[in-house]
Amino acid sequence: MTTHPVRGAVTASATVLTGLLGGVYYAYASSVMPGLAKLDDRAFSAAMNHINVVIVNPVFLLSFLGAPALNVVAAAISWRRGSRTSAAWITGAALLNLVGLGVTAAVNIPLNDQLAAGGDRAGFESAWVAWNIVRALATTGAFAALTVGLLTARGSKRPA
Repeated sequence: MTTHPVRGAVTASATVLTGLLGGVYYAYASSVMPGLAKLDDRAFSAAMNHINVVIVNPVFLLSFLGAPALNVVAAAISWRRGSRTSAAWITGAALLNLVGLGVTAAVNIPLNDQLAAGGDRAGFESAWVAWNIVRALATTGAFAALTVGLLTARGSKRPA
């Protein structure tokens, strides 16, 4: 039996948005922050502040807010209409995505705000980079779990 069309569409959309979001965090970890690390303090702060302003846009917000939201919806639908195995993977993905969102809200955004208010690089950079890696790992884990959830949903025996 194939997966229910709504469940499949929501889970696939959550997977794509989660992959995009994880890619953003990965890009910061692998290129943006190492590149900015080469700058002097003034240039570093100016560049990071500019990035933090322009990233708040509809395209980024779609993945930043949409991935966790669709993950939660996908988990709820999956528990109602799917196999327990698939639902467990998708629920795990939702929790990991919420970890990424929580880290961003609790740590990265406040650090950005401190830097924008004239905070020093020394108090910003190492903490921001470390917590970005945490959210990158959480979101990448969510992407992997959603992928498994999609694959196991295809084998679901429960009727739609």
